[in-house]
Amino acid sequence: MPLLALPAVFMRGGTSRAVMFHRKDLPDREMWDPIFLAAMGSPDPNGRQLNGMGGGISSLSKICILAPSERSDADVDYTFAQIQIREPAVDYRGNCGNMSSAVGPFAVDEGLVRPNGDTAVVRIFNTNTSKIIRSTFPLADLHAATDGDLAIPGVAGTGAPIRLDFLSPGGSATGRLLPTGNVRDWLEVPGHGSIEVSMVDAAKPCVIVRARDIGLTGTELPEALDANTAVLAKLEAIRRAAAIAMGLVRTQEEASQSRGAPGVGFIAPPMDAPTLSGETIRAGQVDLTARFISNGQPHRALPVTSSLCTAVAAHITGTLVAEALQAEPAGSIRLGMPSGILTVGADVTRDAAGAWIAHSGAFYRTARRLFDGRIYVPGPFPS
Repeated sequence: MPLLALPAVFMRGGTSRAVMFHRKDLPDREMWDPIFLAAMGSPDPNGRQLNGMGGGISSLSKICILAPSERSDADVDYTFAQIQIREPAVDYRGNCGNMSSAVGPFAVDEGLVRPNGDTAVVRIFNTNTSKIIRSTFPLADLHAATDGDLAIPGVAGTGAPIRLDFLSPGGSATGRLLPTGNVRDWLEVPGHGSIEVSMVDAAKPCVIVRARDIGLTGTELPEALDANTAVLAKLEAIRRAAAIAMGLVRTQEEASQSRGAPGVGFIAPPMDAPTLSGETIRAGQVDLTARFISNGQPHRALPVTSSLCTAVAAHITGTLVAEALQAEPAGSIRLGMPSGILTVGADVTRDAAGAWIAHSGAFYRTARRLFDGRIYVPGPFPS
């Protein structure tokens, strides 16, 4: 059977990589899943994705689809797809903040947006969350600049800074910043009893627990977490219970089929912690220690949308995140994570009725085009 050839671009965005498609180059939507799975090399029981473009970990198994937007408040529409590695599943329920940083440069370099001057501002409508993201980055000869002095944890070298502003990020999947109406809940977790959590939905719905409540310090690196199958199973059980409590799904079975939502993480107060590079983060350098699980795997940095959600939660009095801070946040917070320190800004206030409102969240990333051409995927595909 002949291979299907599709124009594509391969890009790094933050600490992730993805295959980028123009919507016009793809067939009808019902054919997307089998094409995307084949492109990434999924499902792969060996977990390596050697027969595709995936890299065997969740941050390297992603697809982005771009098209000109017909909305008055956006320049491009962007759909994100998380490709599962071992299962034949594609998840469109959330966005990837890291790959969002590649969308603006892709849009400019591919001619979807034609800016003037030295700086581009691209308004992105993320179809997964129905939210607007504003991407601001420098230009060189009317193309997205790649050279720059910004270093981000987990990525070797430096690049041009890309500022991402997530506008009105609250309720990205559930329609509410606090899906249960509470800053804390006692969650009944089948097989594990009850545990106190904070469930917040900003850029991405997340359930956050104290590290000590699951028998951890909060400084564990991904390799140690990978080996701790009991803790990973407990975190997955917490995620499934939270998915039901947040109204994302109705049953445990539905929750098991969508491992990306909500994100599940654990936090601890600032403390000295090792990094993957062998360096040590000192307690005084951060406001919070954080770890997240991404699609069943310990993230080697932090999912950016989950980081933004954590920063928003830090500004909401009474959440577990706010409790772990040593001082009240004044805009940005510094998150200590496996690859270093990630700084995330959040603008959160209360209205006259006392309801919490997340106005925006912001952070800086770098991105780079790695190659372009055609991607070849084996069928068969539905006709």
